[in-house]
Amino acid sequence: MKDLDLILSAEFWSNPGCTVMGEWKGGLPDFPEMGGCVLFQTSGSSGEPKWIVLSKRALHHSARTVNQWLEVDSESVWGLALPLRHVGGFGVVARAQAAACGIEEFSGKWNPAAFSEWLGEKKITHLSLVPTQLHDLLSAGLRGATSLKAVVIGGGRLDENAGQAARDLGWPVLASYGMTEACSQIATQRPSLLQLPFAEAPLEILPGWETAVSEEGLLLLKGDSLFSGTVIEEYGAWKYLPRESEWFETKDRAELADGTLVLRGRADSLVKILGELVDIESVEKRFIEFCGEKICLGKFAIVAVPDARREHVLIAVFEKGVEEAEELFTVFQEKAPGLERCARIVVLKKFPRSSLGKLMRGELSALIS
Repeated sequence: MKDLDLILSAEFWSNPGCTVMGEWKGGLPDFPEMGGCVLFQTSGSSGEPKWIVLSKRALHHSARTVNQWLEVDSESVWGLALPLRHVGGFGVVARAQAAACGIEEFSGKWNPAAFSEWLGEKKITHLSLVPTQLHDLLSAGLRGATSLKAVVIGGGRLDENAGQAARDLGWPVLASYGMTEACSQIATQRPSLLQLPFAEAPLEILPGWETAVSEEGLLLLKGDSLFSGTVIEEYGAWKYLPRESEWFETKDRAELADGTLVLRGRADSLVKILGELVDIESVEKRFIEFCGEKICLGKFAIVAVPDARREHVLIAVFEKGVEEAEELFTVFQEKAPGLERCARIVVLKKFPRSSLGKLMRGELSALIS
């Protein structure tokens, strides 16, 4: 509770010092650009770890925007079920502070049944979860607390089957898209959509964000909640890299229309096979839709590895414990177009994941390669 109480205090937000959320190896460098900022470590789903520098002004701006979007008021109660060292968890506390509303922290080891009971006891109204947590709640057949008004799912894709299953069990889930560099949410479904069947897309862009698409189809962002810079370790020394311009180019391919966003996968999910571009994430999505409830994205992935003749070949990777993995693979292979067929199947004891349960694709690719 010590860190939570600190973030909830007005003194924290007015303090010109630098705060590190997480473990920093060695002494903190004295970069003047980090004054009045909070640092979060991230590597995304792939790439080298780095520290994202977010100003407290940007974090508070994001908190106020999300509160307004989710209809949070002084009577609301935020539930904290994510670690504070991640911007998703920090953002929950920042929103409670900005709204001067209640907040409760779920402490101890993750336990779906205990968590579900805790939500009702504390009368939680607003909540942020990652797909892994929602998957565990649905797998246990647990119903959402009647006090819940909005459950934002971030940090990964929420497919339509899981989203509708959640709503059927009383979980008012809203799909969202965000990143550490943007202080969390960029686009989120409106609470009014809870009256309709769940749809994965489109997502409505939150107020305050300007968006565009680059010539390569990548999402561009501009707004007051963008990061200030990054800190990386280079040749044994820390280096501060300021954000280069007002616009930030993400690694996500997207389509924009009338204030909404449709994601089309990561830029690094496109690979060449026999001279043709193949979207790995699209293949994964079709495989999961084909399998229905028998498999989820957290237990399955497609990995592309270099091949001398074909440029790349696709490998279907399952986590140990997935029932009928070989049978599902064989049937899908018969239906998949030639370029989307996998060369082989690999079963791993455990997938590499972040502390939030997010699949670390870079590490998975390295393991398979």
